[in-house]
Amino acid sequence: MHPDLSTSLCNNSEVEPLIKHAFHISANDFVSAGEASQKIKNILKQIGVNSELVRRIAIASYEAEMNLVIHSNGGELLFLVTPSEIQLITEDTGPGIPDIELAMKEGYSTASQQARELGFGAGMGLPNIQRNADTVDIRSEVGQGTILKITFKI
Repeated sequence: MHPDLSTSLCNNSEVEPLIKHAFHISANDFVSAGEASQKIKNILKQIGVNSELVRRIAIASYEAEMNLVIHSNGGELLFLVTPSEIQLITEDTGPGIPDIELAMKEGYSTASQQARELGFGAGMGLPNIQRNADTVDIRSEVGQGTILKITFKI
């Protein structure tokens, strides 16, 4: 990952997270896809986060995780909980998004034929993340990778 991209998004607030988990997500691993999101959902329920916020975070985390599986060469999903917000940060090793504005449009997809045959790649991932999050920040460099920071206020 390009160091400027990584530094700009992964420098979180000065508040030390109460919970911090990192999940490695492998490219094209459709068998394990969704496991990290399920763990995140379970943690949120265990710590008493309200069900509507759990639902929104579960949707966004699943979409972000699937984007790593379908569109990247693999990467990390970081889950952070502070007293004021919950963050999901994904960082992958490529191929990057050439046109972020286009990628944010419902129905636009660059998913492989394999992903489509498995029922994925409808072009709703980033729009669903945007719809459910309080803020979304995407930084991408073609050939380098993408960092996606999703924030939910508590």
